[in-house]
Formats: sequence, structure tokens, C-alpha cells
Amino acid sequence: MFGEIFETHNWDETLVSIYAKTATDVQRALGKSKRDLEDFKAMISPAAAPYLEQMAQLSNKITQKRFGKTVQLYAPLYLSNECQNICTYCGFSYDNKIKRKTLSGAEILQEAEFLKQQGFDHVLLVTGEATKTVGVDYLKNAIKILRPHFANISIEVQPLEEEEYKTLVAEGLYAVLVYQETYHKDNYKTYHPKGKKSNFDYRLDTPDRLGNAAIHKIGLGVLIGLEDWRTDNFFTALHLNYLERKFWQTRYSISFPRLRPASGLIEPKSIITDKELVQLICAWRIFNEELELSISTRENEFFRDNVIKLGATAMSAGSKTNPGGYSVEPESLEQFEIDDSRSVAEVEQMIESKGYKPVWKDWEKFTITEKATS
Repeated sequence: MFGEIFETHNWDETLVSIYAKTATDVQRALGKSKRDLEDFKAMISPAAAPYLEQMAQLSNKITQKRFGKTVQLYAPLYLSNECQNICTYCGFSYDNKIKRKTLSGAEILQEAEFLKQQGFDHVLLVTGEATKTVGVDYLKNAIKILRPHFANISIEVQPLEEEEYKTLVAEGLYAVLVYQETYHKDNYKTYHPKGKKSNFDYRLDTPDRLGNAAIHKIGLGVLIGLEDWRTDNFFTALHLNYLERKFWQTRYSISFPRLRPASGLIEPKSIITDKELVQLICAWRIFNEELELSISTRENEFFRDNVIKLGATAMSAGSKTNPGGYSVEPESLEQFEIDDSRSVAEVEQMIESKGYKPVWKDWEKFTITEKATS
């Protein structure tokens, strides 16, 4: 299990080693054809800041070689804001006195019909972590309802057992996003004081259970703002390296969620600037050209418009972060505030104006010829 590898690395020592990287280390990393974890440290270090333009050009070149000039579009579909966890950064936290809402089967279908009208064929199902209300049976039923309508169904829900994942894969589940939030084990409990999510090790081992369940794709990431973003991303890269070796047939994606305003939310402990986020995205692309890199509507219009050419391959659009937010109950409480509120049509038009092609299905649905001509 990855936990065994994780325990051989010290957070503080890793942080020091990243900040000790030099310009020579960065130049060496950028000059290689294949980079290792030490090179990744160099590319996310402060020493890499003067090389951002070179990194951006290289990231653009690598991305176009692997993905063509395409951007995959997807929509989050929030099924429930019920949650048994207390998380200091989330609007759905158990101690937040909000109106709770879980969509019925008919309401799920209503939301699906709205998203289909917008053009989506890839949907991400999101819930709070409430096993009794939105457990495996609920998720299984939701996938059954949605499977005839979408080419790809992903989930971002509570960690499950291996056999439970196998049940959902059999129903048509394509991908699972499971963010560790932070790999700083000593401080993890501070952000997750109550609920099943407070179990750091159980969450850390979730991608192993997913790999054993033969899931098609695993999404990793941390919540940027909780702890030092450079160190957290190194541990994400360490985790990814392990998974790619063990579950080599599985595909992987990385997301970059920044802490956003929400009811009862803590202030970010670690600030990342837009320039630093660009550096991080480019570093990931140069480090691993096979990765799908996803940018959500947490980011503002200007940033999303310009990050397309710098390595991003997937984007959400027209997002609502509340259950029923598209058509059932638009005024229910959001999990967090989005920053790009443009319509789906506006985002699609923006992508095309950059000379890129919006992709509504997952990459495997397209032939090599179609990728090349796009």
C-alpha cells in the first residue's frame, strides 16, 4: 500500500529540500527528456520562477503532442449536501446549520436532462459524505439512472471499500476523484476534526482500493491553501508515481482546487498566486505528459482563458455546486463560490476562439486521426 512508502518521507525534510533547489537544478530538469521526482521538486521550487516562460512553452509543446488542441468539458452534478464530517473548509460541513438536500431519482433525471441540453456527455457526481443517505445503494441507483444519458460518469464522494467500488464499476462507473486534501499528516486532523474523513490513513489508501477494483481512471489532488502547496504537490507526485507503477493500466488526472469562499470557511494558510499556479500546472505537464490536468470554475475567467495553452486538458463549465442547482432547487446552499460564472456556450466559444476544440466525450472516444486534425 502507498501508506508504507508515505511513511518513509518526512514532511519538514521534504519542504526544506524543495526550497533548497537551485537554478542549476531547474536547468537540469528542463533539459531532460524524462524527469524524476527530484526534477519535479526543482520545477515547483522558488528557483524555477525565472524559468516560467521556458516552462510554459515546453508545457504547451508536450500537451499538444499528447492531446492535440483539445479541451474536454464536463459538468459537476451535485446529488446531496448531507454530510457526517466536520471539515473546516467546506460549506457542507456537519456543524454548518444549512438546509440539507438529497436529490430523488426523478430530480437526478431532471438535472441530467438540463445538462444534456447544454451538450455535456461527461458528468461528475458529487455528494457530501453521508453513508446512510448517499451510500453505495444510492450511488448505484444514480449511475443506473444516468448511464443511458452520458458517455462517462465519474464520482467525487466518500471513500468506499474495494468491493463497493467493484459494484459501481459494474454499473458503469468510469472514474473516481479522491483528493487527500493535504498530505501533512500531523495537521490533517485540524481540518477534519470529526467524521470518517478524519481517518488520514483510510483516505490515503483509497486509490489502492480503486486500483484493485479496476477503475478506469483515478483523479488525485490536494486542496491548495491548507498547507504549503509545493510540499503537498510533491507528495501527490509521489503518490502518482506509486500508482502508475502498480496500476499501470489505469489512467490518472490531477486537479488544482484552490480554497474558495464558503459558509463557515477558514482562511487559506498557504497562498498561491496565479503565476505560481501556472508554474505548478506547467511542472506537472513537463513531469508527466500522460496526465489529464483539470481546471474547475473555482478559477476566474481570465485565468481559465489563458491556462488552456499551458497544459490544461479538462474544464468544467456552467457549474453549480449545490444539489439541484441547475433546475431543481437553484437557491440551495453552494459547497463553495465559483469564480467563472459564464454559460456553457460562452466557455465553448472561448475555447474555440483560442484555436482549440471543445471535447464533450472522453479522449478514448476519438481516433488518432481525429486528435491530429483537431
